Amino acid sequence: RKIWEHNLAKIHQHNLKADLGIYSYTLGMNQFGDMSHEEFKKQMNEFNISANMKKNKFDHNTFCAPSDVAVPRAVDWRTDGFVTPVNNQGTCGSSWAFAATGALEGQHKRQTRQLVSLSAQNLIDCSSDFGNAGCNGGFIDSAFQYIKENGGIDMEESYPYEARNGPCRFNRTNIGANSTGFHDIKSMDEAALTYAIAIRGPIAVFIDASHSSFQFYRSGVYDEPNCSSTSVDHCALVVGFNATDSQLYYIVKNSWGTTWGIDGYIWMSRNKNNQCGIATMASYPDVY
Repeated sequence: RKIWEHNLAKIHQHNLKADLGIYSYTLGMNQFGDMSHEEFKKQMNEFNISANMKKNKFDHNTFCAPSDVAVPRAVDWRTDGFVTPVNNQGTCGSSWAFAATGALEGQHKRQTRQLVSLSAQNLIDCSSDFGNAGCNGGFIDSAFQYIKENGGIDMEESYPYEARNGPCRFNRTNIGANSTGFHDIKSMDEAALTYAIAIRGPIAVFIDASHSSFQFYRSGVYDEPNCSSTSVDHCALVVGFNATDSQLYYIVKNSWGTTWGIDGYIWMSRNKNNQCGIATMASYPDVY
């Protein structure tokens, strides 16, 4: 109770400042209310990787943006039916799996015109040979590589989410999508990330989600000066971008249920020196 009251006071203080225009976003009480910040970080932020640590050992292509390209003012792939409903990862550190399935759901829709929910549990249970650790964290590109070498990934309805590690129950008859490889967006290049979102679809990203401002985010453009652009600990799916009168932002799908943020989404600062590392390790799968 004491922790909850402390968190509520912090939220209240922040929102008073937001009312005064000091902050561009508000906080709100949510399912993490009875967790201290340390407990939250331990449970929800899966692993801490610095950008230079992760050198991709799988064959892949790098996506770069042409220098003179014009992108639209706003893109939102949700309105085109490229995005499945928000998931809730629970106490399992599986954001990497939801980011990977989300990106593949978008690319599969591009190719087939069908939006199919894909099984994050399939990735949790079956991709450990590719360097992933189930509920203890994993890499998006390793998930794409598993799907490529495995010859597909099962549908969510045939292999539902359990929020825990289990034996691999992949069943070839229930494949919902396949991938032939993946593209990494040029690291730390927000122009390339923005262009990729505009022309390719939703993009899977790593971010620094370790701050209490992220824990209790409710609405508005998230702008956290203490965010790291190189040390990342959580994965999410960028489904578009837009702008307020004064701020550019990405529309980001999280996997903490719909009671967190804006119905499960967060608006993250765009073109603010790669804030929270959003362009540090971004990628999407190839579907042909």
